[in-house]
Amino acid sequence: MTRRTRAVVLIATGALLFGGLAACGDDDDDTGGGGDKKSGKIALLLPETKTARYEAHDRPEFVAAFKELCADCEILYYNANQDASLQQNQVDQALTNGAEVLVLDPVDSASAASLVAKAKAQDVPVVSYDRLITGGGKPDYYVSFDNEKVGTLQGTALLEALGDKAMSGKVVMINGSPQDNNAKLFNKGAKATLAGKVTIGKEYWTPDWSPDKAQQEMDQAITALGKASIIGVYAANDGTAGGAIAAMKAAGFSTLPPVTGQDAELAAIQRILAGDQYMTVYKATKAETEAAAQLAYDLLQGKDSSQETVMINNGTVDVPSVLLEPVTVTAENVKDTVVKDGFWTVADICTPAYKAACTKYGIE
Repeated sequence: MTRRTRAVVLIATGALLFGGLAACGDDDDDTGGGGDKKSGKIALLLPETKTARYEAHDRPEFVAAFKELCADCEILYYNANQDASLQQNQVDQALTNGAEVLVLDPVDSASAASLVAKAKAQDVPVVSYDRLITGGGKPDYYVSFDNEKVGTLQGTALLEALGDKAMSGKVVMINGSPQDNNAKLFNKGAKATLAGKVTIGKEYWTPDWSPDKAQQEMDQAITALGKASIIGVYAANDGTAGGAIAAMKAAGFSTLPPVTGQDAELAAIQRILAGDQYMTVYKATKAETEAAAQLAYDLLQGKDSSQETVMINNGTVDVPSVLLEPVTVTAENVKDTVVKDGFWTVADICTPAYKAACTKYGIE
């Protein structure tokens, strides 16, 4: 991949509404302009449900954003439950059902190239959402965060947490799914940051991003390395972090080492406040879904992107891309990030078990 270029993208905020997926009957005047605006069908295809963000944030936020742009449009929604074959069938269904634009977050970044080709054969453009489609695929646009920087933020935070103890033991790396191109970018950014500064004792790639499998991997690392030698855990997302933490608690760690994460899941924010997880990476899905909705709407109108883009190479072509900035979240800035943005409310976070922790960090 060529050197990634970051862009500052300003996305207008809209109401956070879940909304139905069926077509609405509003007048064309509500679609953001006069009657010359084209309505139609688009498809949103998400990859899985084990990562909480997809159903909790991406789906409802995308629906709300797109309905703001095109109230008369119909959104066909599919979730592949981490099954690449199922996602292939869902793309077939979407095309059969008349989708004119696909917003596709691939289960398998490489094999999704065939899905792009199938859509293009029917003159249906494709937005590669969150994960870049590779393997010879030629999506029309890509929208995501700077995913190599996500790994950089994780690695930097881990080094800060370890301080002068960084070379005193072993770090366990629990990466994401080997089929997810983003997981490779997270790993690349983290390794570049950690190189020569820590010793990686064990490294794993976690099929399906499964927290249960991450827990098994951490169990294996504890057995191989011993509790006393593990000083930190690089976990690629909050689900794998939760699995690693569960394994360490079951193994009787008296004090948990710093553990990284990503996605700012509610359980992870609570673990961070309680001191079980050191950090997560917050990716403002509302900005990402709004950018994706605008790209899909522009394509439906037969127009080029109305947003600033940069070129990202997917191994075959340079793909016009909207990239957003990820943010490190630790206990000290939960209030000024996920709470301030309304990603999670105080009521969501500060359940009775976490009330004291919320008070400690001024989240009330």
